[in-house]
Amino acid sequence: MTQWQERKTVGDAHEHNVATALRQHGWTVHPCGQGTYPPAIQDALRCTRSALRQFPDLIASRNGELVTIDAKDRMPSTHTGRYAISTATLNAGLLFTAAHAPTPLYYVFGDMKVLTPSEIHHYTAHARPHPSGAWVLVSTRQAHAFHTVFGSPAALAA
Repeated sequence: MTQWQERKTVGDAHEHNVATALRQHGWTVHPCGQGTYPPAIQDALRCTRSALRQFPDLIASRNGELVTIDAKDRMPSTHTGRYAISTATLNAGLLFTAAHAPTPLYYVFGDMKVLTPSEIHHYTAHARPHPSGAWVLVSTRQAHAFHTVFGSPAALAA
């Protein structure tokens, strides 16, 4: 199995977990983005720097509200308490947010914490960048609990 296939397997499992959690919180969820394309298109996207590579994984609605989600697993550093987000992903997320306002884009990390591209940009704009420039690092303490963003399943039953 290639490194990409291993990452895709982990990513697919995390997307499934996020979609399941959203459904438990009353959201209707549907896949979108790169994972929904035929293999030939996925292969072509891997060979480009297009922002389409970072298109959100999921789209969800509840009571007329619409959101998009990019599931990001393996992102927290076990040694530093930070999430590492690629600069390309962050830039694509900022472009997506601007182009599709007012529909928000949320990154849901492997620990089920949530940040937006704008928040990540804000928290890292004055931070010392990663030496390669390929990544931004944001403290896990800045992230929101899943239920504070997407509601509580208990609140739905009330």
